[in-house]
Amino acid sequence: MITEIVDNLQVPLISYSATDPTLSAQQFPFFVRTAQSDSYQMAAMADLIDYYGWKDVVAVYIDDEFGRNGIYALSDELEKRMMKISYKLPLPVQYDSRHIMDALNNSKIFGPRVYVVHANLDPAFRIFTIAQELQMMGSDYVWLATDWVSATLDSLSPKNQTSIEIMKGVVALRPHTPDSVRKRAFIARWRDMQTKGLTRSGLNTYGLCAYDTVWAVAYAIDRYINENGNFTFTFRDALYDEKTKDMWLGKLKVFDGGSLLLKKLLQLNFTGLTGQIYFNAERNVPSGGYDVINIVQREIRLVGFWSNETGLSVLAPKNIEGGQSSYTREDQKLHDVTWPSGKTEIPRGWVVADSERPLRIGVPNRFSFTGFVMENQSSHQFQGYCVDVFNEARNFVPYDVPYRFEAYGDGHSNPNYDGLTKMVADNEFDAAVGDIAIVTNRTKIVDFSQPFASSGLVIVAPIDNSKSSAWVFLQPFSAEMWVVTAASFVMIAVVIWILEHRVNNDFRGPPKRQLATMFLFSFSTLFKKNQEDTVSPLGRMVMVVWLFLLMVISSSYTASLSSILTVQQLSSPITGIDSLIASNWPIGYQVGSFAHSYLVESLYISPSRLIPLGSPEEYERALRLGPNHGGVAAIVDEQPYVDLFLSKHTQFGIIGQAFTSGGWGFAFQRGSPLAVDISTAILKLSESGKLQKIREKWFCKMACPSERGKDSEPEQLHLISFWGLFLLSGVISVGALLVFLIRVIRLFVQFKKQQMATTTLLSESSNRQCSDTFCKFLDFVDQKEDAIEKSMSRNGNAQQQIPSSTYEDVP
Repeated sequence: MITEIVDNLQVPLISYSATDPTLSAQQFPFFVRTAQSDSYQMAAMADLIDYYGWKDVVAVYIDDEFGRNGIYALSDELEKRMMKISYKLPLPVQYDSRHIMDALNNSKIFGPRVYVVHANLDPAFRIFTIAQELQMMGSDYVWLATDWVSATLDSLSPKNQTSIEIMKGVVALRPHTPDSVRKRAFIARWRDMQTKGLTRSGLNTYGLCAYDTVWAVAYAIDRYINENGNFTFTFRDALYDEKTKDMWLGKLKVFDGGSLLLKKLLQLNFTGLTGQIYFNAERNVPSGGYDVINIVQREIRLVGFWSNETGLSVLAPKNIEGGQSSYTREDQKLHDVTWPSGKTEIPRGWVVADSERPLRIGVPNRFSFTGFVMENQSSHQFQGYCVDVFNEARNFVPYDVPYRFEAYGDGHSNPNYDGLTKMVADNEFDAAVGDIAIVTNRTKIVDFSQPFASSGLVIVAPIDNSKSSAWVFLQPFSAEMWVVTAASFVMIAVVIWILEHRVNNDFRGPPKRQLATMFLFSFSTLFKKNQEDTVSPLGRMVMVVWLFLLMVISSSYTASLSSILTVQQLSSPITGIDSLIASNWPIGYQVGSFAHSYLVESLYISPSRLIPLGSPEEYERALRLGPNHGGVAAIVDEQPYVDLFLSKHTQFGIIGQAFTSGGWGFAFQRGSPLAVDISTAILKLSESGKLQKIREKWFCKMACPSERGKDSEPEQLHLISFWGLFLLSGVISVGALLVFLIRVIRLFVQFKKQQMATTTLLSESSNRQCSDTFCKFLDFVDQKEDAIEKSMSRNGNAQQQIPSSTYEDVP
């Protein structure tokens, strides 16, 4: 109102205390101020909040233009930094203790514990006194204040500063004034006045600003008089308009030299107690920054500074060289602060719940698939896979979370999950725990945790194993496995024939008979029905290793072939989601699932084709009946439900792959810090393996649910799985051959020596020998070992008889 009056009277109005950020030179041309605008102070407060990492605050302010506009400026600054004022607690202009008590009591149910107080000077500090009575000045609470606290504290006389104790841990701002000789001298004179009893109040920043303002007015008037000489006023009819007629301005006159006096004010540039005094384009004194103070017991500690150029710093603004117009959070620095808890550890700044008001968690009371979540009717306790995951995740949250579960649904049918998430968004629940799919329309109203289970939509249809292949018996082994196995049979046939040919009559005879015996013996070992027996020790050793290898291979082949023959092949003409959409057959879906909305809204399937099913029994009955007898051609549902269903109904299977990607998560109200902490906890559960153990606890008592009906065949057996056995058999066979050859060569050499000795002593006419030694060796090997031994024995006897007869003939 005063600014409107002076604008009409053209009298410059200079203020040292009006900090309302909405006051502007464009709206009030004759308004000038030497105080800092609250737009700077709220930027400093927002940087302070951001520095400590808090995201939500509660604002306590006086419900007038000064309070409201200051909080609006704070809200704008917080939004720039991705933060917000979650709750506002306005106090009447003439507030009393009852108003404060009601406001603070109501705020105790809020999650944020960071309070920003923007009020007028109050020597009794009633807000903090009542906060202490309500036990709101302890741990988990943060109290930040604008410059009204510093102004009040600086104004108190030393006798009245005992009330400072109630503000232990409060952090406040104070307009920064650079140190100077003039300032120290003035403060000394003021204290001298206090000592003499000439004044009782202390000197705050606004007092220094008022002193500079008086000097600014004096300088401006002095320059005005020197140039204009005198002051003149004129009566104008223009004051009588609809806007000003109720102000009785008709009795006042307009100052003729108002524009010139305003010009002289704006041209001022001098050094005052608060620093350099001059006015910018907005007709404000540029911000000199703020001190950040911390009240500790009866002491006011300076923990840092803030300026518009550098942000938060431990250096005073004037000592910072090369200031920058932009800064990041990493550039900020303050000294340690002692908080209301008495500790320097930064408070969390919010609480999820307390024992008086535990977290309200909605839990779907399911009718089917109760292994995921259910309410025990006897104890009324909730249990299930999802509940166990939440409880385990809560153990990883670094603070206590009091909560209580509340059932959502009657337990006679599956509840609607869209309705559950809406109740969280509407603050009827603080969170929701259960098998809640994370889908687009739900993420718009609530925050979800990290998914703890995959839940893509899949198609379930009847399957059949009637189809088979004429060459299915070749599938257990890979091609290289078949080749190596066949080569091994041939190798064993050759090795055994070589080892047994000289000592075993079963492996002798005409060449055709020996060839047939050799391979029949090798392949008959597969059935353990050999007509021939191995005689030589080396042959028996080779057979032991070979039979062990054969046992392992045949057992593996039998198991793999059995698996292949039991692979379920699809009998339904549906091959995927596209063929299902193209058909006109009815489709089943689970009651309460998002599958219905997805099929209708995203795939544009007619709702008349969709059949709601409420339990696994209804799933089985509908699939057995089929589309032509009142059932369904297929069921579209989320993967976890389908896995559990198929673990007990093997005659059905999954067709194709999941055609949506998604997961289950826990729902929280928008902006809830618990969502982030629970997400981190779920990641820790997954990394530690506990998430998989919880799943096994609930769904793997007999056998874990597995996907069926997919196109993938059982894996073939490859050579890499058996190369060790083949290598062992090969080494033993080669070793036996080497031992056999060494033994045969040694016998051949002995036999040859005896033969040569006999030939030398006997008549030279018996010169029947093979010209090629190799041919002789082959003949030697082909002979039966018994015959060779008899021949060597006869040759030995002949050598003993021939010499005696020879000596008798000597004359």
